[in-house]
Amino acid sequence: MPSPKHAILECLAHVAEALAHPNRLELLEHIGQGKRSVEDLTALTGMTFANTSRHLQILRRARLVETERQGKRVFYSLSGQTGVVTLLKALGTVGERNCAEIRQIMSDYFFARDALAPISREELVSKLRDGSATLIDVRPEHEFGLGHVPGALNIPLTALENHLSQLPKNQEIVAYCRGPYCILSFDAVAKLRKWGYRVRRLEDGFPEWQAAGLPIETPAR
Repeated sequence: MPSPKHAILECLAHVAEALAHPNRLELLEHIGQGKRSVEDLTALTGMTFANTSRHLQILRRARLVETERQGKRVFYSLSGQTGVVTLLKALGTVGERNCAEIRQIMSDYFFARDALAPISREELVSKLRDGSATLIDVRPEHEFGLGHVPGALNIPLTALENHLSQLPKNQEIVAYCRGPYCILSFDAVAKLRKWGYRVRRLEDGFPEWQAAGLPIETPAR
């Protein structure tokens, strides 16, 4: 019979194994935005329905996601938003420290678009409270509809140029998207600076904001 310690380590290894695939990490990022059906996740990731279902079952067995049936459709959500988001954040931190390839990509792709330090959640809360910043959510409209930071304007990256009239040039703009490795806010910052706006990005994204226990807005049930 395994010792209690070994039993715990075996369970932890099972969770780590569930994370050990890029497609499953991508699925967790999408599910972190809000409850998603298998069909939605198939379309978002470009995987086949069978592949999506297989990866979701692995995540479910590790209790990283949970399901809810609505009619004939099955919807997935994170099983403990704070714990799963914190785990993914820790994985990213260790990866950035230990993997030279990640550091190179961050430098060449992300920081090349925005070398300025991002705004922290605490600073953003203060700016929103005193009205000194305009917050934009550059995720697609359907993701914004699943939940967003209160007071944020939804201006998807693809529609940014068509909505410049909504953005003041005499006030700082803060952009956020899906998370620390989502390119949407980096690209939004680069474009808006080119057009003469004073803009920064949030340090991470909507799932991290929610996991921190900060207020969110969701559709009325």
